Amino acid sequence: MASNGTNGPDRRSAFLEIYARLKSELLDDPAFDFTDDSRQWIDRMLDYNVPGGKLNRGLSVVDSYKLLKGKELSEEEFFLASTLGWCIEWLQAYFLVLDDIMDSSHTRRGQPCWFRLPKVGMIAVNDGILLRNHIPRVLKRHFKDKSYYVDLLDLFNEVEFQTASGQMLDLITTLEGETDLSKYKLPVYNRIVQYKTAYYSFYLPVACALLMSGEDLDNFIEVKNILVEMGTYFQVQDDYLDCFGDPEFIGKIGTDIEDFKCSWLVVQALARADENQMKVISENYGKADQSCVMKVKAVYKDLNLQGLFSEFERTSYEKLISSIEAQPSKAVQEVLKSFLAKIYKRQK
Repeated sequence: MASNGTNGPDRRSAFLEIYARLKSELLDDPAFDFTDDSRQWIDRMLDYNVPGGKLNRGLSVVDSYKLLKGKELSEEEFFLASTLGWCIEWLQAYFLVLDDIMDSSHTRRGQPCWFRLPKVGMIAVNDGILLRNHIPRVLKRHFKDKSYYVDLLDLFNEVEFQTASGQMLDLITTLEGETDLSKYKLPVYNRIVQYKTAYYSFYLPVACALLMSGEDLDNFIEVKNILVEMGTYFQVQDDYLDCFGDPEFIGKIGTDIEDFKCSWLVVQALARADENQMKVISENYGKADQSCVMKVKAVYKDLNLQGLFSEFERTSYEKLISSIEAQPSKAVQEVLKSFLAKIYKRQK
């Protein structure tokens, strides 16, 4: 039995070792004749953008596969599950590098965005394209002979399409919202979140584990729906923490109000505000001035959005638990409950 460091820091460091292996394979890809400079560029670009986050999405593939299998993984199984986990982290890096350019962001994961580095700039656009192209290179090298290879390619392609479409919805909704705040309604919000976040962050890791377990994804539509609901719940928490979380603790300073975001909080506020509160929101939302931000937050507090969020959190949790417990497979229930446990009442 392989010891694959399944707990705590060991599990994370075993996972990171696989990143190093995948990176060195990509730096020696026979399809491109690397120069020293280009190899060094990719090396630095990958280290800067891929392994820096919490790695939740990637590690979830390993955890889910282990739960579905019901026993410790062999060395080879741990490697393959980790490789799929890293493909999701690569996908995430590709989205974030390009998102940060679109949003003119300054920091990401506590450091300057990649495109903000003096020697990078708009080269970051091509780096994003390269990050996306690394995924099929990795899949081909390690999964080409697997019966589920085509299903994996289809899965990554479909989820990427859904995420990019969600990003488009977010961008065009914000554009419309700037002239007409009434566009910010709950069904619009839910659709953005479902496509932009839930599919790749929640469904994709579990779908990878199911494919590795020899399952047909068409038999798991209800599981997909539950994971998308969970993703929505996760994003609402994110929106709440952006405004009410402790920046020291969450590692970033929230700017949803300044950035005119179609956030769960503004959607709820617009649905509940009286005429005066509505006026305060429309005059101050989307302004970088801190006094404007404070006025919007004061309306949020007057409307007791903190209480509303606590209620949302409670009812979402209860609803998710009952949907999960209706699943016929105990192993699938375990996978879904492990996801929910990671995010319920999180503070960061």
